This record gives sequence, structure tokens and C-alpha cells, in this order.
Amino acid sequence: MKTFRRVLGFAKPYHKHFPQYAVFAFLAILFNLLNFTLLEPVFAIIFDTIKPEELEKLAREVPRGFNPEYFTSLFYQKFISVKETYGKGSTLIYVSIVIGFSALLSNLFTYISNVIMGVVRANVIQKVRNKIFLNTTGLHLDFFSGERKGDIMSRMTNDIQEIEITVVSAIKVLFREPMTIIVLLSYLFITSVELTLFTLVFFAIMGVLISEIVKRLKKKAILSQESLGRIVNIMDEVFSGMRIIKAFNARGYVNETFNKETTTYRKVNISMARKNELASPTSQFLGISVVATLLVYGGTLVLNGESDMKASELFVYIIVFSQILNPVKSLSQSISNIQRGIASAERVFRLIDEQPKIQNQATPVVKNDFKDAIEFKGVGFAYEKEQILKDINLTVEKGKTIALVGSSGAGKSTLVDLVPRFYDVTEGQIKIDGVSLQAVEIDSLRALMGIVTQESILFNDTVARNIAFAMPGAKEEDIIAAAKIANAHDFIMALEDGYQTNIGERGSKLSGGQRQRLSIARAVMKNPPILILDEATSALDTESEKLVQQAITNLMKNRTSIVIAHRLSTIQHADEILVMQKGEIIERGDHDSLMAMDGTYTRLINMQSI
Repeated sequence: MKTFRRVLGFAKPYHKHFPQYAVFAFLAILFNLLNFTLLEPVFAIIFDTIKPEELEKLAREVPRGFNPEYFTSLFYQKFISVKETYGKGSTLIYVSIVIGFSALLSNLFTYISNVIMGVVRANVIQKVRNKIFLNTTGLHLDFFSGERKGDIMSRMTNDIQEIEITVVSAIKVLFREPMTIIVLLSYLFITSVELTLFTLVFFAIMGVLISEIVKRLKKKAILSQESLGRIVNIMDEVFSGMRIIKAFNARGYVNETFNKETTTYRKVNISMARKNELASPTSQFLGISVVATLLVYGGTLVLNGESDMKASELFVYIIVFSQILNPVKSLSQSISNIQRGIASAERVFRLIDEQPKIQNQATPVVKNDFKDAIEFKGVGFAYEKEQILKDINLTVEKGKTIALVGSSGAGKSTLVDLVPRFYDVTEGQIKIDGVSLQAVEIDSLRALMGIVTQESILFNDTVARNIAFAMPGAKEEDIIAAAKIANAHDFIMALEDGYQTNIGERGSKLSGGQRQRLSIARAVMKNPPILILDEATSALDTESEKLVQQAITNLMKNRTSIVIAHRLSTIQHADEILVMQKGEIIERGDHDSLMAMDGTYTRLINMQSI
């Protein structure tokens, strides 16, 4: 119930719509009931199922008070008057017109109430989806390393859709269907207390059956949504890695993996369907059985003169009772849907409740510029129990270029990830202009930095929008100027639509060198005082590397740079080169001094010279 209440909590800002919904829903139910209650006067007056003396009494007397008998008498008087004036045929047409108008109003009010609820549903779902997306984009990088991306996407799509169904079902469970049942039962009680008490046994049996079904549904619903998340994840990985899959003839392998997961999903959903679909036919069977029993029991009472009910009243009574079956069936289906929605909501709320490990302090320092230096003092970092960095001491002065070299796994990328606070140190301290990074407001810190990585992260948008990423007001001349600095202008102009060319998902329409130059243009556009380059040329061919390296050189002018180098020839100009091994700095100095040491750096240079 806690999860259910939390889902409904998202509807609180839109509570102003609920009174409107209640009024129109009630009117729809009332006019729907009127359609059937008008049948009784039709049978009584037109088909002469009531004795003349009783009909005359109804035409002459009107009960006092605002009650159902009052309205019934008014109907009788009006219909009797029409019959006496125009005859039975015209009366039948008149009654049919009244019933048709009543049906029109009933459906009109149903439509209005559904539209109102549609507005509430759309607003609630937007609010939930925005909430989960906002929280997820603020989470630490560790979270995305440990979670399947497809499962996260599934929570934001499939699970949200289940919550949408839950919102609709919740309104039915809490208001519309119960109110329909109450209104119809009230009429039935007024018509015959004896028969209505008899029918209540049906509702007791239905309640027991539905509660048992609901208990079995929730566990299966969780398994179903988790399996669907894995299916989305497999599809994401397969479509992203299609080149490798084809190269390794791995279609059979990935198809088998996909088939296994879809088989699991199929089995879980078949099990759910068996339970979920059981509620509706069970309620309908019991309802029809009760109708048949009422027909026998009530008909016997009327035929034997043991009841005050007339045959026409019994007929209308059974029709009205049969109308309860639909809301009861809908109620049972809604409860089943809510269980599935609650299972999805729990998955969504786990994502909403996830707290980022990297957060601002209560009163963070806002940094608008970089004036002096970045200092590493006794810095260590451990991922879970694995020690990645040990006792790093380093000063990156403004305007200087620091290069990091070393074998794979030496800790280079982890070290530079600490600077924009993608991770926080577990030992020691990093300061910028004498202020601890943990004390600096995160957005202002990252605004000072431009990052170019080995993998060019581009978006399925135009060239211009990728260069001016997150800068909606950027001027065209500034975008072109950034592209020229990054040696990208010429190839951009050769594209079909120039700067307005869509580059495809992850820049798939461009070559590796072109993608990298766009990434550099994006960094130029940001114009940051601090630059982080993480093996930005390692995946390029010789020709592309020359163009990209020239672009990087242009980018690094008058900036403070931290460079992770794969090709050591590109960092020989650095003010200081740090050689890392197993998370420690084992050598440091400029190129000439490191070569004079004849140590690890020299060995690495010689290996690349072969």
C-alpha cells in the first residue's frame, strides 16, 4: 500500500480536477441507471402489466419528499398523460426518445469524465518520467557501470507505462466502479431488500477469490518487468555492437541469448495471464449464475403473489443487477492491473530513490574562474576493495601541460576522472586554487573544464548542435570558428547539408577522425581554462591523427592541460611527464630528463620507435 499511495502522491498537484471528475462520473452513472428504470413505466403503461385501478392511483397521487418514488410517480403521470393524448404508439416513441436522450447524456458525461482523467494521467506520467530522468542523470558514474543500461531504459519506458495503467485503474478502484456499484445497489435495495441481501453473498465470494488471485500476481509481475529490462538491454548491446557481431559470426550466439530471455518472459507472462484473466470470467460466471437464480427465486415469489414486486419491476431489477457485473468485473481487472503497476512502481522508485555519491556540500563554493593551480596531496582511490591510486602528489599550475603515461591499468584515467569529480578521492585531498574539490559547487567546477576522450561521444543530431552542445543560444559564426580551430570546417562543408547535416546515432555517418575533430570543436566552443585529454588520438590512423593532433595543439594554446598519451611522440612538449605504474607515480620530469634516467619512460619510447 505504501508504493500505491506514493504513486497516487504524484497526482496531488492535480487534485483540482477530482471534484469535476466526480461530478461528471456520478451524472454518467445516474443517467445510465435512468435508461433502465424507464423500462418499468413502458411495460406498465404501454403493455398493460399493471391493473387499471393502480394506474389511476399513480396518475392521481404524487408521494411527498425528494425520493425515488417521487420521480417514479412523475414519470408515470407524464407517460399516462401522453398515452391518453396520443395513444400507445406515440407513447412508445416518446419513451424511446427520452431513453435515447438519457443515453446521450450518460455517454457525454462519461466522455467528459474520461477526458478529465486523461489530463490527470498525462500530467502524472510526465511528472514521474521527468522525476526518474532527472534523478538518474544526476547519479554517479559507478551506478551506470554496475547497472544494465537496457534495464534503466526499461524502467523509464515499460515500467512507466505500467504505472500509467495503474493510475487509471486506481481511479476505478477508488471511485468510479465503487460509486457505480453503490448507486446500483441503492436502487436494488429500494426495489427489494430481500433479493438484494441475497445477492450480497455473490460479492463476498468474489472478494475472497480476487484477493487470492492478487496475492499470486505481484511476484510474477516483478519477474516479468525484470525480464523485460534484460530484453531491452540485450537489444541495446546487439544493435550497438552489430559490426562486431557480424565480424565474429555471432548471430547464432546472440539469437540464442535473446531467445532464452524471451522464453523466460513468455513463461512468466503466461503464468500471469492465467491468474490475471481468471478474475474476469470467474466474476462473470458467478454474476450470471446469480442472475439465473434471481430469475427463478424472484419469479417464483411474483407468480405466487408472495412479493409486492410486479413482474415489470422484477424484470428491471434483474437488468439493473446485470449492470453491476461490468463494474465488478472491471474492479477485479483493475486490482490485477494495480498489482502489476505496483511491481513496476517499486522498480521505478528504486531508481528515483538512488542517491548520487557525488554531491554538493550544504554551502558549496562557486568557482567562476581558474587562477592558480590544481594540487593533489597524498591522493588515493579505491574502487570497492581494489586500490587504484596510491599516494599521488602533483601540482598542475595554470597554463602548464601535464602528461600521464604508462601501461593499461596504471590508473591514468582514474586520476583525471577525479579532477571533474566523476569520482571522489578515498584518501588525501585535491584542491583547486587552494579550495578542496569537495567544497566546490559541482556544476561550476565542471564548467571550467573541457574533456576530449578516446571515444568520441556524439549525439544523433546536426553537426552544429553537436559542436554547440548544451549551448542553445550559440551563434553560427562562433560554431564555425570552433570548427576551424579543430580542423573540422573543410570536411563539414563537404557534407550534404554542411553544418545542418545529421550525423546519425553516436556520429555513425562520420569517420573516426571526423568524430574526434567534432569532439575537439565542442571543447573549443566551451572555451574552458582547463583541458583534459584522455588518449584522444589513440584510435586514429596516421593521417587522421595528424589532423587531430594539430587540432589538439590549437585547443591547448593558453590553457592548463592534463593529457593521457598513448603515442608518446605527441607529449614530448609537455612541461611535466608523469610515468605511472600500478596506481603510483614512478618517474616524473620533462622529456629530456626522463630520457636521461634511462628508465621506464625510455623503454616505452624505444618500444614505440621500433
